[in-house]
Amino acid sequence: MSQTKETTDALETEPRSGFGKGAARALRRAGRLPGVIYGSTGESDSFSLDYRAVERRYLTGSFLSTPLDLSIGGEMVRVLPKQVQLHPVRDDLLHVDFLRLDKGAVIAVEVPVHFLNEEESPGLKRGGVLNVVRHTVELNCPADAIPEFIEVNLAGTEIGDSIHISAVQLPDKVTPVIKDRDFTIAGVVAPAVLPEAEEEVAAAEGEGEETAEAGESAEKKDESS
Repeated sequence: MSQTKETTDALETEPRSGFGKGAARALRRAGRLPGVIYGSTGESDSFSLDYRAVERRYLTGSFLSTPLDLSIGGEMVRVLPKQVQLHPVRDDLLHVDFLRLDKGAVIAVEVPVHFLNEEESPGLKRGGVLNVVRHTVELNCPADAIPEFIEVNLAGTEIGDSIHISAVQLPDKVTPVIKDRDFTIAGVVAPAVLPEAEEEVAAAEGEGEETAEAGESAEKKDESS
């Protein structure tokens, strides 16, 4: 299963009059964020956006996989955020790139993986550990139907089981970018020591201590006699 993302209000843009590091710093001091949009034919448009408006969306964690509308010169343009440049120390937003989404376009997007029904996994109940190989999966999606996430059902999984992409129900017209193998998303693996084994080790250690104490008592008795 999956859920298709719903877009929110458009982001307003303003034309950029200057370029270079100095102009970009001036924009950020004014509360604006430099941006650029690229199209399928290679053309680009530069502009600035309200810093806080972009930051709010970026902090949701799904900014780079959610289509949105940009208002550019009074025209609504459908885009997908493709790259965000961050300050190397403060993690402030420095620049954002967008991809223009042409009608009927199919694009590759990293989609998060959600895991369901962990409580219904016999392997996890026995102390197994969920080993997540891929927290996101790159999928080819119609630009107007990008899933917000895909779901992996863990019900019935045992220790040693692996969940592959073929076990995931993908939305219509959505396919994995990797096509040459049935790649693994996650697996249920054994812990270093299973709980039953821990109990056996503890019991054996207890018996050993009792035997050692009995031996020490016998030695002391022999010495005193």
